[in-house]
Amino acid sequence: MQKRFRVNVDGRDFDVVVEEIAGEGPSVLPPTTASIAAPVVAPPPRAATPTVPAGAGEQTAPLGGVVESLPLAVGQAVAAGDVVAVIEAMKMKTEIVSNVAGTVRAVPVAVGQAVEAGTVLVVIG
Repeated sequence: MQKRFRVNVDGRDFDVVVEEIAGEGPSVLPPTTASIAAPVVAPPPRAATPTVPAGAGEQTAPLGGVVESLPLAVGQAVAAGDVVAVIEAMKMKTEIVSNVAGTVRAVPVAVGQAVEAGTVLVVIG
């Protein structure tokens, strides 16, 4: 035998259907006062703060190749995310972007120069 009930939880109404199962314990439970707590939802994780202080950093080549272009000069202001170099490897061009903001202090490589992974391309300070 099924019975329909309306249950209010935290101001929200829910329609529920309860089925009585014969032989499965008492058919009537003593009245109780129950409290249903809303689930605790953790806030989303905060974005990691940069470990490199703003305005300081060496931008390095993530792979070996040939420097295709260096679209900036010493003394130029750079924002985080700006393209600081382009490296060509196996006919594929890879843009290298700055992970810090600041001013270009040095460009120790030249266009056409072969570089290995880890070579400093631009110093931003």
